[in-house]
Amino acid sequence: MTAQPNTDLRDFLRSRRAMLTPADAGLPAHGGARRVPGLRREEVALLAGVSVDYYVRLERGRTANVSESVLDAVARALRLNDLERAHLFTLAKPSRSRPRSLPAQVVRPGLRLVVDSITEVPVLVLGRRMDVLAANSLAKALYVDFDALAPRYRNMARLVFLDDGFRTLYKDWPAAARGIVATLRLYAGRYPHDAALAELVGDLSVQDPDFRRWWADHDVYERTYGVKQYRHPLVGEMTLGYESFTASDDPEQRLGVSTVEPGSVSEERLRLLASWTSQATVDR
Repeated sequence: MTAQPNTDLRDFLRSRRAMLTPADAGLPAHGGARRVPGLRREEVALLAGVSVDYYVRLERGRTANVSESVLDAVARALRLNDLERAHLFTLAKPSRSRPRSLPAQVVRPGLRLVVDSITEVPVLVLGRRMDVLAANSLAKALYVDFDALAPRYRNMARLVFLDDGFRTLYKDWPAAARGIVATLRLYAGRYPHDAALAELVGDLSVQDPDFRRWWADHDVYERTYGVKQYRHPLVGEMTLGYESFTASDDPEQRLGVSTVEPGSVSEERLRLLASWTSQATVDR
């Protein structure tokens, strides 16, 4: 039986090739209009030092016996960053042992205690597909009361794209949303047969044209640290940093801790949000 082509690899390579111009790759520009955006296949083959036929087979998803040296050469030719290079290797050599149905993720009691003990900044534990596995009270005040949602909707991707409140919460919603899509793309490379991911991507693709368009871009992103700007309906604009850490017992669980500049307006507003949250808990 002939092996099916690796469509994820094919689409990723095409997307990266389309992003490079001859000038980007250090090639002389030729006159006349180009039929396709970015580099031609033969130009990538030249830069990678492989035959055009070989590169064409690779870009068509025919990866049988592809060597790491060839993948390295293609990564250099396409100017991939470290994360994109790792993603290329994952796509080209997918694991055959990962099942379609994955066991439910459970946050360790000790990690949950860490989440609940932090009261001055928002803290989340995100799992596969950006499922929200745990959140402290301030994270619930900033985003939404995740515990009040049906389990299916305790997912940052669903909320960011399908909840109107999240569209107004982020000051730069497109940047936040594109980061979500690229994070899911990275996960999809590691778990290409995850049925729950396929359902999530299918739902979002049907319901939101922005998601559908950005998913087709094949960008990848790993959340490690950064800054986000919020426009909260109760306390106004805040600028918060975030630091992300991988759980030692489950690499698909990430502890996300927000940070705030001491003495800033954002710190003052975050404290106000925390005090309102505490008072609301007492009133109940």
